Amino acid sequence: MTRPPTLYVAITNHGFGHATRTSAVVAEIQRRCPQIQIILATTAPQWLLKTYLQKPVQWRQRAFDVGVLQSDSLTMDYGATLAALQTIQAEADERIAAEAEFLKAAQVDLVLADIPPLAVPLAHAAGVPCWMLSNFGWDFIYRPWGGEFGAIADWISDCLAGCDRLFRLPFHEPMAAFAHIMDVGLTGGDPAYDLAALRSQWSLQAPAKKPCCSLLGDWARPNPL
Repeated sequence: MTRPPTLYVAITNHGFGHATRTSAVVAEIQRRCPQIQIILATTAPQWLLKTYLQKPVQWRQRAFDVGVLQSDSLTMDYGATLAALQTIQAEADERIAAEAEFLKAAQVDLVLADIPPLAVPLAHAAGVPCWMLSNFGWDFIYRPWGGEFGAIADWISDCLAGCDRLFRLPFHEPMAAFAHIMDVGLTGGDPAYDLAALRSQWSLQAPAKKPCCSLLGDWARPNPL
């Protein structure tokens, strides 16, 4: 009997945006190819991801990056972010070796990542390709911050350069570190909750509106250190 393919999905641990868009992609994979076994590697909350998924997955609590550490939704802690990144960089070989053994044992066929840089050398250490999806890389975020972030950005670019295929989402930065790019459209998920039930649960009496809120933080602040 032919073994079903296994997909290992690594999701960055910054915020909910990466987790929800990638979960929507995973849900579509489950719908179209229900035979694929999926492993989700992230510290994003399971309750959030489960609102998108069509069927059970194997959960793996793993953190391969930090994104940006923040004290609240707008205040970024540059010092703590740098320290965390330097720790990950120093421990990269050890983390990759340990998780690569898991990938081999689980007979993973492909790694899909949004968009922890370590996913690329991890996949290759396990002997499988790494595909990624995003509209930016973390090197793009860190490089303008200057100082010691420059070396971190260079290291991340080197990791991303080995990516076997990038699905580049709309509203993207150039993502010049990637050698193989395929431009695609926006991701989208199906609502998991009935609107009337939500309005009743939260006692919402006001007429329904459609606000759009976006909190991106102080990304462009130069030379924080």
